[in-house]
Amino acid sequence: MGIAADFVLIVLAGLGGGMVARLMRLPLLVGYVAAGIVVGPHTAGPTVVQIRDIELLAEIGVALLLFSMGLEVSFRDLQPVRRISLFGGPLQVLLTVAAGAAVSKALLGIPFAEAIWFGSMISVSSTMVVLKILTAGGVSATLASRVMIGLLVVQDLAVIPMLVILPQLANLDQIGPVLLRSLAGAGAFLAAVYFLGTRLLPKVLSRILTWGSHELFLVAVVATGVGVGYATHAVGLSFALGAFVAGIVLSESEFSHQALSDVVPLRDIFGLMFFVTVGMLLDPRYLVANAGRIVLAVILIFSGKALITGLLTRVFGYVNLAPWIVGLGLAQVGEFSFVLVREGSRLGFLTKPTYDLALTFTVLTMALSPLVAKLALPLGRLFQGSAPASMPPVVNEAVTTLSGHVVVAGYGRHGRLITQALKEGGVPLLVVELNHSLFSDLQASGQECIWGDIGREEILRAARVGQAQALVLSLADLGTAELVLRQVRVLHPHIPVIARAGRESDVDVLQQLGVDVAVLPAYEGSMEVVRQVMSRYHELPSGPPAAAQQGT
Repeated sequence: MGIAADFVLIVLAGLGGGMVARLMRLPLLVGYVAAGIVVGPHTAGPTVVQIRDIELLAEIGVALLLFSMGLEVSFRDLQPVRRISLFGGPLQVLLTVAAGAAVSKALLGIPFAEAIWFGSMISVSSTMVVLKILTAGGVSATLASRVMIGLLVVQDLAVIPMLVILPQLANLDQIGPVLLRSLAGAGAFLAAVYFLGTRLLPKVLSRILTWGSHELFLVAVVATGVGVGYATHAVGLSFALGAFVAGIVLSESEFSHQALSDVVPLRDIFGLMFFVTVGMLLDPRYLVANAGRIVLAVILIFSGKALITGLLTRVFGYVNLAPWIVGLGLAQVGEFSFVLVREGSRLGFLTKPTYDLALTFTVLTMALSPLVAKLALPLGRLFQGSAPASMPPVVNEAVTTLSGHVVVAGYGRHGRLITQALKEGGVPLLVVELNHSLFSDLQASGQECIWGDIGREEILRAARVGQAQALVLSLADLGTAELVLRQVRVLHPHIPVIARAGRESDVDVLQQLGVDVAVLPAYEGSMEVVRQVMSRYHELPSGPPAAAQQGT
């Protein structure tokens, strides 16, 4: 079966590793990396054969993760952290390169030329790992997360001049023109991506939605992410970086939330492949034979990068627990280090011992990063001393401030009436609608709204249902309402839910699913007709009859 058999083996191994990690209360990616060691070429038992082909597929996982994170991060979100990103990011890279080169030469005995490559590899953090941690923890909207994402973008961009400068270390007099051409080409291409993405892409997606094909919309979204990524790779930039830029561009449109919810399943499967392939690089025999040297390198990397990044975060005005969260969150070595180490080895700048050491500590720091990142809050509070354990740090406050509102799901005939009545009553509300033509009507009216499927976790998070006063389900289909209720009651068990019932039998079903109030419009309408008739026939006051007070 070739690569198909390898894919099945990786998924099964990833499932087993993920289950073991969950039983041990460890992050999933640790289990995935361990699974990669088991099915890798350096251990006995079932082994992946088409390793190179699997690595190429795994790059799609990196691209999809960065694309999905780009969908969650708009240019507006990065505005508050632009100062530390634009100035602190390059400074962090330069300081880490210098410190990494000096320490590796002094303590690990690496020659000077190799030490420069060594420091460059250490300077970049793992975008894949950090975004996976932020996504799994549901904290991608916090200010600290925005700082980390801003720094990661700069680090990824820094790989471009590194790939130009490092091979020219022996010929520095020619480096200026080469670097200038490279940066000018990169800037022109990214500007073209932004222009086409903001002008052409929304029109294409709108046209697809008018055909009523959600499947084609999903294909278009995925094609956008991987297509832009491939185009950036073709012009000499990073495949993953292009996908991230595509996500940020698409995040400025109304399609972002639904696109994110559609991409998540694909992202998670291909992300599993990436972490399994990372584990396949680790040779346990080399690890045992050089344990002391490797442990020293890992400790120095974690502590050194955390110190440099944390202090820079503090210098740029972020206080409380922010320096701890950002410093320890970015303390690992990233996937772009694989690119640098392979390029250095191919050009003859890195010897075999340095190459093996770099691969090993990169894999180990990526695998251990979730555990190290968890130390940020307890270490920060311990260092502060007086901060109570229950006091939420300022850095964890979400950038979005929408709260105390009512979320209305569905803008059909009933949803439109509900929305108009709530607006007239001065109730702050947000409407979620999947039908794009109805969504366009909402936008035209100036109502705050989100386009997407309310049953998806990403849409519920975007609508900030956890901070809402109530959720109104104005959905005609009972099956859809059931799926939404099951998801809502898992994620937000205490949110009051008022739901519309299509038939009398639906009322009992909705109440069993946990709605607070189930309303049957036909019944309520009939009771209003009865009230009007009785008030005129008997000249009764305008109060409803007893039967109408038995609401559902």
